[in-house]
Amino acid sequence: MTLRPEYTLGHSPYNAFLFATVGEEKEGVPLSVFSALTRLGYDPWREAARLASLPQETAARAFAVTIAMLPEGDWNAADVETMAARLVGWLPVSGATPAIPVLRKNDKKQTKGTAMNGGSGLGMLLACGILVVAVFLFVKDVTTDNNLEAGRNATMQMQGVSLQYQGPVRS
Repeated sequence: MTLRPEYTLGHSPYNAFLFATVGEEKEGVPLSVFSALTRLGYDPWREAARLASLPQETAARAFAVTIAMLPEGDWNAADVETMAARLVGWLPVSGATPAIPVLRKNDKKQTKGTAMNGGSGLGMLLACGILVVAVFLFVKDVTTDNNLEAGRNATMQMQGVSLQYQGPVRS
């Protein structure tokens, strides 16, 4: 079964590239490829897929142009091509990895403890217990007679005095 794209982000074959450090910004904060692409208005996964589909030298030149658009950090314009070649080395080889990971039916490593196979038995037991208690309280509330009026010919006990209701008085 193929995962939908919005669920594949944690399993992307481009993660090594996207989370590699470009360098440090002027404030001293590390800048990842992911952050750099996002700041420039690119979709990081789409750009990574595009670069991965190119030959490595072409991808390095194309990515060098992208890095050059960033404000300078602890790198300068002369270092851009070297940085781009280093970072493009983190991309998967074209055709070696599917764009969207495939979750196989019998792959225990990927499915163990996930919601797809029921997850934790303790969690399921807890959910069933809560459901049973909720049904019990609902049934108890529905079947309890909360009527404050006594039925016809009902006997009521009040402070040791027994009264019997005979219905409305007719004149």
